[in-house]
Order: sequence, then C-alpha cells, then structure tokens
Amino acid sequence: MDRVILHCDLNSFYASVELLDRPELKKHPVAVCGDPSSRHGIVLAKNDPAKRFGVQTAETIWQARKKCKELILLPPHHRLYREYSGKVNAIYDEYTDLVEPFGIDESWLDVTNTLHLFGMDARTLADTLRQRVRKELGLTLSVGVSFNKVFAKLGSDYKKPDATTVISRENWREMVWPLPVGDMLYVGGAARKLLEQYGVRTIGELAACPRQMLEELMGKLGGQLHDYAGGLDREPVRSRHEPEMVKSVGNGTTFPKNLTTQAQVAAGIGLLADSVASRLRRAGLYAGGVHVTVRDPAFHDRSRQRQLAAPTHLIREISAAALELAGELWKPPSPVRALTVTAIHLTPEGETYEQADLFTAGSVLERKRQERLEAAMDGIRRRYGSSSIAFGTAKPEEGGGSFQK
Repeated sequence: MDRVILHCDLNSFYASVELLDRPELKKHPVAVCGDPSSRHGIVLAKNDPAKRFGVQTAETIWQARKKCKELILLPPHHRLYREYSGKVNAIYDEYTDLVEPFGIDESWLDVTNTLHLFGMDARTLADTLRQRVRKELGLTLSVGVSFNKVFAKLGSDYKKPDATTVISRENWREMVWPLPVGDMLYVGGAARKLLEQYGVRTIGELAACPRQMLEELMGKLGGQLHDYAGGLDREPVRSRHEPEMVKSVGNGTTFPKNLTTQAQVAAGIGLLADSVASRLRRAGLYAGGVHVTVRDPAFHDRSRQRQLAAPTHLIREISAAALELAGELWKPPSPVRALTVTAIHLTPEGETYEQADLFTAGSVLERKRQERLEAAMDGIRRRYGSSSIAFGTAKPEEGGGSFQK
C-alpha cells in the first residue's frame, strides 16, 4: 500500500510572522534581514511584494536595495519564529505522530495510518490544515501531497502561496518530469551545473539517464537522485521526538574584514576547528573526515574534503587537515570573506579504531597527552566560559599566530 505523505511549507515565514503585528506593511515590499551595517547583512526572508521586485533570500541588502529602493527592512526575531513553528507543529500533531520538521518552517507528515480517523481524503486534510493555520495563526501554508517525501516536497513548491498540490501515482510523470532538475530535493547548484553539462535539465531527463553513469559522475548521490527522479524514494517520515543521528558537525563565520594572508587564514581555521572539536567531544563523537569551504567576496564557494588517517576529535588534527584543504582551495593574497570547517563521517565514542604498529607507538602516546590537554581545556571553559582559553590562535583580523603547536 502506498504511503500518504504531506509536505507543509509556511509561506514567507519570517516575513509573515513579522507582519502579524504590522498589518499596515502587508502591501509594501518588506524584507527580514541581518544588521544592515555589518557584512552579515543579508536577506533572510521577503514578502510577496518584495518578490515581485526580484528580491531574493540570501542576497545582500545592498543588492536587494538596488532592485527595490523602497524596500522596508525589519530585524529578525528568532524566538518569535520558534514560538510560531511550535504552534504550527502542534496542529500537525493532532493528525499524526509522524511529523518530521525540515527546518523551522517546513514539515513532512505521514498520515497513512491516521487518515481514516478523520473521514476525509488526503487533499481535504491538506486543505483543512491550510484553513486552520490561516484562521488560528494568521499564516499561510502550501501543501504537497504524494506517496513519498521527495514528491510531497515538490508538490508544496509547485504552487504558492496558500495552495494544495497532489502528485499521485496517476499523474506524477506528467507533473514531475517536465520540472527543472534543480527543483528536486538535494540537487544543489553544483549538482545542477554538472548535470546541465551532460544535457540533463529536467527531472525527466535525469530519470532517463543510466544509473551507472550518474553514479560515475556523482558517486552515491547520483544513484540516489536517479531513484528520486523515478519515484523510488522510500525514506520514512521520522517523528521529531525520535533522536536523530548527527551526520556532521560544522562551524563557519564571515569575517569583519577579508583575510588575505596565510597567517590570517590559519588563525581563522584554527578558531573554527577548535569550536568543531569541542562540540565533537561534548557529543562523544569522532570525525573520520574534514570538509572545508572557502567563500570569496563575490560569494563564490569552493569546497574540498578529505578522509582522515584515523577518527579524531582533537583540535590539532582537525585544524591541520582543514588548513591543508584550504591551501588547495586558496592562495594568498586572494581575499577570503568566509570560512567553514565541518567534521564528517562521524562515529560514536567506543566505535573508533586506529591502525597502530611499532612505528606509531610514540604518536599514540602523544595523542593521549593531547586528549588530556584538550579535556582540561573543556573543563576550564565549562567553569569560566567559552572564551576563557584558546588553542594557540590569534584573531584572524590581527593577522598573527598559527594554530599548530
């Protein structure tokens, strides 16, 4: 039996919540954004009038203002967004215990085993949810209904705002296959550009590709996307009350000034690696690999990742690998706007292993000493605050120091 899955997407969520108390602004172009005076000033959300001017999420405020001089800027209130997200999910909980949030403003609902309790079909239930959220909270939803999560997500994106779209066994090919390949879940910008190089521009063309070719091009993701395009997604909807396995731990930052020297980039990576390593230790996890992203002032991202010789949660080892990767992506004096360091291929404490032989005995002892040192640092931070001690780093903008000991 096919599952019945809904994907509910709150329309222009941040902006809609802000305008609940500012109804006089609803017909004006409005954007919720970060601090306009800082380099973090990007558009977080926009309402429909702003969209008509071409204002886009994640673009800088000055770019948005070039498109729309009369754009009204509002500061974000994240606590308020979390409050309304909780209220919306509480409504979903009345219809199923399988509610899986996908960010703060989207959720999947599996109503396969509960739909019959409400005496309505899936479309009617979706319409009921939209009506309740609009009436009780003053917000609007777009809802996709389908037999798997990927197509339900496509359905919620298909028509906005405040709409229900059903992608069924009978109509999914005619509805899904003509859509741009970039509309499908997990097809990011890099994957879309790669596929376009091989003439794959629609989801139907992706489905028609040989699976082996996609796997050779994109690895495991290629086979996964081929299955999605063919309607073969079988991933279950997870209850948000179930603990979710952490797949990565990362930290990134945009610097007040562009970094241009090796010492500045080393210091920046050292600070990020310190944060990542500390979080790994708190969670009892070890990283099997490291991923680094370098962003330039034009917002171009370059990324690279590497498998580590042995799983680790040590600052020194994560930062050393990250700096090597950064060196492959960047050469001074090219300016760096932002850096991200991410620990990947995580394993829980107790499941790690290390290949050791007679020639590595000394390094094993050294790693144990380093473990004790970093555990002591964690203790100091818990007692005196996270900024009380740092691992051989200087502030990147000071241009000094190296994180390696």
